[in-house]
Amino acid sequence: MTFPQPSPQPDQGAHGAFGPGAPTGPGQPARRSRGWLKYGAVALVSLFVGVGIGNSDGSADSGKGAPDAKAAPQPTVTVTRTAEAGDPEPAPTVTKTVTAKPKKTQESGPADSFSGEGEYVVGEDIKAGTYKTAGPDGGFGCYWERAKNASGEFDAIIANNNLQGPGRVTLNQGEYFKTNRCQEWKRVG
Repeated sequence: MTFPQPSPQPDQGAHGAFGPGAPTGPGQPARRSRGWLKYGAVALVSLFVGVGIGNSDGSADSGKGAPDAKAAPQPTVTVTRTAEAGDPEPAPTVTKTVTAKPKKTQESGPADSFSGEGEYVVGEDIKAGTYKTAGPDGGFGCYWERAKNASGEFDAIIANNNLQGPGRVTLNQGEYFKTNRCQEWKRVG
């Protein structure tokens, strides 16, 4: 039994109303469409192009980054929720005022004890007075020198000594005191 076929309408194209696989006329067998081949090939090419774009360095993706690749920064998302009527009331904030007491620091100005190695101005670096040391800081003796100025010349020396044991010296305002290889000097008067 053969059914009459409608004639193609102008907007239906050459294949008629039933598409490319429809019979082409009375008594003719239906043609198998090759449309799937065309669309399948396009899909396959698109897949390869997409893989190529996604893997731009041309190497296979093993799931690991390249050894010299650096991780890109990740975005941070902050979600803020507004309190609603059914939410429990937040705990009150308690603020306690604490008054900090600073540690007692050494008075500014001249010191009343100092290292046994260096040159000091009496009245600026160290206080005037009598100082005592336990002696040499090693086996070469403890040298001290009182001077009128810091020139280092022989005529600037007021007094000096090379101690082999404990010693004392009285220093006056404005003098220069030089000490080498001595233990700490401490003011005793």
